[in-house]
Amino acid sequence: MFYVKWGFIVVFWTLVASAFHYTLPQVDIVRVTDTYEKRIDPGENRLFWAQADAGSDPNATSRDVFFIQTRRVDNSVMVYRNEDTGWGWPPYFKFDTSNLQAEAADAKSTAAEPQYVAIRHYGWRNEFFSIFPNAIAVWPVAGPEASKPLPWLNTLILAFFAAVIYAIWVRWRRFRQKRIDPKLEEIQDSWEAAEDNMAEKRSRFRKWWAAKRRGY
Repeated sequence: MFYVKWGFIVVFWTLVASAFHYTLPQVDIVRVTDTYEKRIDPGENRLFWAQADAGSDPNATSRDVFFIQTRRVDNSVMVYRNEDTGWGWPPYFKFDTSNLQAEAADAKSTAAEPQYVAIRHYGWRNEFFSIFPNAIAVWPVAGPEASKPLPWLNTLILAFFAAVIYAIWVRWRRFRQKRIDPKLEEIQDSWEAAEDNMAEKRSRFRKWWAAKRRGY
């Protein structure tokens, strides 16, 4: 029971941490190498694609998606998708996909004359499942050593979530101490009383049986 309890706790908090890591915005310093548009037919990875752009058919089985190819400061490749989030989840309320693609295209540069930009995004990159992070914003920076903005939004969201969890935990603890623990103690006391009663009856039976045997 102990391992089941802690196994459930570990799995639960791993899922919570994964959801936050996927949803909360992150910023990368990159160099845009190319932008393009590609026809996508979401399959098993449908969960990791946003909805169709505002004004498009939401029931379409395939759609055109913008992509932004980049190289990070360490020269590794990172590809971002560029989709509207609309009124869906996560709640970025992004409707400016075409404008963002134009800004990214205008920021393209070569290795000989690099021009670095910051890309705010959410999501993960997984080559095996063809999952791409979704770009939210693009803006120019001074160079590869440019500092990233402080994650104030992430800090506020995580602090609010921690406060909610703490408030729930405090109320649950008070409820358990007031309502559940006394009931559990009553059940335990009744079990102990029943065990004592059974032990007394067994003791009486053994005494009766011993006396009966001696009578023979």
